[in-house]
Amino acid sequence: MADVYRHPHVVGADEIDLHGHANNLRYLHWMLAAAVSHSAAQGWSHEAYERLGAAWFVRSHQIKYLQAALAGDEIEVRTWVTSMKRFSSVRKYRIVRASDQTLLAAAETDWVFVDLATRALRAIPEEVAGAFVLVDG
Repeated sequence: MADVYRHPHVVGADEIDLHGHANNLRYLHWMLAAAVSHSAAQGWSHEAYERLGAAWFVRSHQIKYLQAALAGDEIEVRTWVTSMKRFSSVRKYRIVRASDQTLLAAAETDWVFVDLATRALRAIPEEVAGAFVLVDG
């Protein structure tokens, strides 16, 4: 199992805002793509969660923007799970420019596990929790 998952991305021209750098919302898109890819790599794809009748929903995001990402930049979204409680989990992210390892953003998401039929919180099953190595920090 991967402790820190690395999700590569090349910043496209369509991701650039009026100020000439990647729009802030794009960082959120990159984070979500990395989280979904990491989960699938651990055996928990969207389809696997649907078979279980549950899914992860975002409770909150926190993003600290540190440097700009520009069109053509090769970036890497590094993500890992830091906690897994009864109904929730915290995932952290570091978005780094690959060429010089500059930290562009640091972020975290508080996720909750939800029953798709009732939309109520659902206890995270052991088979889901056990698929992720918890990493400090």
